[in-house]
Amino acid sequence: MDIKLSLLLPELILVGFALAIVLLDLITGQKRLLVWLSVLGILISAAATLTLLEPGSAGVAFSDMLVVDGFAVAFKFVFLVSTLLIVLASAQYIRYLTPFQGEYYALLLLACSGMMLMASAADLVLLYLSLELTGITLAILAGFLKNAGSAEAGMKFLLLSAISSAVLLYGMTILIGITGTTNLLEIGAMVAAGYPANRLPVLLSIVLLLAGFGFKMAAVPFQMWVPDVYQGAPTPVTAFLSVASKAAGFAVTLRVFHVALGYAPIAADWSFIFAVVSALSMTVGNIVAIQQLNIKRMMGYSSIAQAGYLLVGVAVLPQAGVSAVLFFLVSYTVTNLGAFIAIMALSERLGSDTISDYAGAWQRSPFLAICLGICLLSLTGVPPTAGFFAKLFIFSAGIQFGLTWLIIVGVVNSVISAYYYIGVVRAMFVGTPKSEEPIGVAVTLSLALVLATAGTFILGVFPAPAMQAVTWAAGSLVP
Repeated sequence: MDIKLSLLLPELILVGFALAIVLLDLITGQKRLLVWLSVLGILISAAATLTLLEPGSAGVAFSDMLVVDGFAVAFKFVFLVSTLLIVLASAQYIRYLTPFQGEYYALLLLACSGMMLMASAADLVLLYLSLELTGITLAILAGFLKNAGSAEAGMKFLLLSAISSAVLLYGMTILIGITGTTNLLEIGAMVAAGYPANRLPVLLSIVLLLAGFGFKMAAVPFQMWVPDVYQGAPTPVTAFLSVASKAAGFAVTLRVFHVALGYAPIAADWSFIFAVVSALSMTVGNIVAIQQLNIKRMMGYSSIAQAGYLLVGVAVLPQAGVSAVLFFLVSYTVTNLGAFIAIMALSERLGSDTISDYAGAWQRSPFLAICLGICLLSLTGVPPTAGFFAKLFIFSAGIQFGLTWLIIVGVVNSVISAYYYIGVVRAMFVGTPKSEEPIGVAVTLSLALVLATAGTFILGVFPAPAMQAVTWAAGSLVP
């Protein structure tokens, strides 16, 4: 077996720091050091990930189970940035809500390491193990607070995650039964050789795999967990689920379907299925989001709609589709995290997640209101924000591939989404506040919010460098 631990170095660093954080918390009880130790671990892991970009450093290991290519490295950075922003934003929030801060930060790092493994998994066994590592840690995080809402969120996520894992295993079993291997490249070659004789079992496997991955992506009709879990989980965990977990789902979906099921006649079948799921996700997510009074539930249904936009790129078979998905995820990461970080700060001081209570937030904290407003406009797709170019690139890829009907659905849904996004902005800037007391913001949360908002602007004003980077990354998956 070709064991190359250097290819696992970023993940091993995160695991090592997670253990160190728990030990430090138990031995010294110095809670204030935990957040900075977590940040240090993430930065060192990011530096180790950068070394994987050096010529000759990428490759495969562990009998071709693990692959480190441009595609995997791009997703690793998405996960690391997401975790960094959540750690910074959580510092004050978690300090006053739970004494188990060491366990909280350790679980975030372990979840990040599991997602990074998912992006590099070139074998169904490693893919499933990394999925379970991620799912279990996220379920614990969702139920981390000792209240009924958080406990319900954690239990629902755990149970539905277990069901989706079982469905996913059925789909994997069919592929393994047809091909006799768990390696994605070998599966792709054997499925192509046996097609169309095995078309029906392969289609059944595709449906089951889509159901399993659809849970991670929060796509319709596998989105039933999203609103309740988003509302009940701690707000930093909700933000983490909305971005990192979704990105992980798209990472494994793109690799499995393009590598193992990328043979042209098969790809044509699953491309249509993804296009239909995309249209359903956009429409259901946006229409139901309009009716929400709770901002976390609104953002939950918004997340479902955003998954629909992303699925447009999945349905596009050429490299342009993968590039568009990667750029959209990068933009969505900074934009959605920025929105949730601002929501976290506002809701904590307002003592409410109800949208009507955000009235006049501009007068109490111009900084939070402006940042949240910018991020919500980006989610709508208003220029010159990252969200505008994200939708432009992904819709352009769909039109080039001939999915004009789906792009029309996407544009109509973007207009619909403006109603509830701009409704929140209107409440903050036009409404009358119930109190004139200023809303203070912790230093670490301010830093995370500034980074996220700046990323939203930079990607909107200078999208070319990021687009070139994701095009290079996509080229390692779809030549």
